[in-house]
Formats: sequence, structure tokens, C-alpha cells
Amino acid sequence: MKLLLVFTRRGQNDPGREPVIARVVKETGVLINVEKANIDSMAGEVLIDVPDEDADLVRRRLAEMGVAVRVMENAIALDEAECIDCGACISVCPQGVFSFDEEWRLRVNSERCVLCGKCIRACPHSALSQQG
Repeated sequence: MKLLLVFTRRGQNDPGREPVIARVVKETGVLINVEKANIDSMAGEVLIDVPDEDADLVRRRLAEMGVAVRVMENAIALDEAECIDCGACISVCPQGVFSFDEEWRLRVNSERCVLCGKCIRACPHSALSQQG
């Protein structure tokens, strides 16, 4: 399951000053895959992937540490009424989220998505949107 973590570094006790992901891995024994991270001196946003069976444990522990956690189900949504199956998203996606089926219709494997947004910007018909 993909989880989006958001934290700030505003005070001495804020989660941005602690190695929260490393601490959760150490305390829970759950391996966490960091798929994307945008962190600067004041705030951070990290997309992680954890085993589905451990997601609630990891989410609870991160929340206890002051990290805002959002479950990312179906990160990318396809509006089939708008999609013209042009494949523009296929050519720009670094994760192989998009493919054509046997009938040359676009298919989405949202589990592979890392929320980079390249497909949304490339779509000429605005058929893709970010969910959460």
C-alpha cells in the first residue's frame, strides 16, 4: 500500500527533525520502500510503499510521531470518456504505469505510480488526474 507522508520542521519536537522512517522500520520490523521524496529545510513529502498487511501498523506509528499520513489508493485516475488512447502518457511515464491492451485501449496499473505528474501534464485531453 502506498502512503504519502507530510511533515514540517517548525520546532524542536517536530517529526522533520527525526529519522521517522528509519525509526518505524527499526521499531516495527516492517520494510519500507521510499518511492519518492521531496524534502527541504522546512518541510517534507515522502511517498512510501509498505506491505498491505502492515500498513495500519506503520500508519499508526507514523501518526503517533506527528507525521500526517494519507493512504494513496488509485493514485492516478483515468477518465475513459475523455481518453482517446493516444499513448502520450505511456511515452513519458518513468514507472510503466500505462500500457495498451489487445484492443489498443489504454490500461492503468496505478500500483506502480509514484505521483510524478508527468502523465497528467502530457495528456492532451486532460483524461488523467491525481487521486488520493
